[in-house]
Amino acid sequence: MAKWYFEDFELGQRIALPPIRVSPEEIVAFAREYDPQPMHIDPEAAARGHFGGLIASGWHTAALMMRSLATWFREAEVQSLGSPGVKEMRWLTPLRPDVGYAGHFEVRELRRAASRPMGIVGQSTVFADPAGTEAFRVAGIGFFACRPEARA
Repeated sequence: MAKWYFEDFELGQRIALPPIRVSPEEIVAFAREYDPQPMHIDPEAAARGHFGGLIASGWHTAALMMRSLATWFREAEVQSLGSPGVKEMRWLTPLRPDVGYAGHFEVRELRRAASRPMGIVGQSTVFADPAGTEAFRVAGIGFFACRPEARA
């Protein structure tokens, strides 16, 4: 497929995303800048704390998900026109260092915009650990260009 347009999405479709993995050093670097709490920046304090070890900030997790999604968009030449936001974002279990998290993008809603040559895709993006335990889930909306021949 040369480019991926709105018409290429199907209700219920699940698209595998590039996996995400984060090192302890990346967790600490991100958190020092954006979320400097002990469970994110101090491995010794984190080991003694509620989570029993270093965990990624939820905002770092969201950024990693976005990088995975953007990588798929770029590789598949998805004709994304941005997003008006998310409906729900859930951090279900902590994102741990050096664990590979598999993700998928699931199409939940499809509708054509009335006033513009684009479609609206309601979606759920999920990342889970190797045992299948969901770590992160976000439900959002994306705008995607329609195929040139479908724009009339």
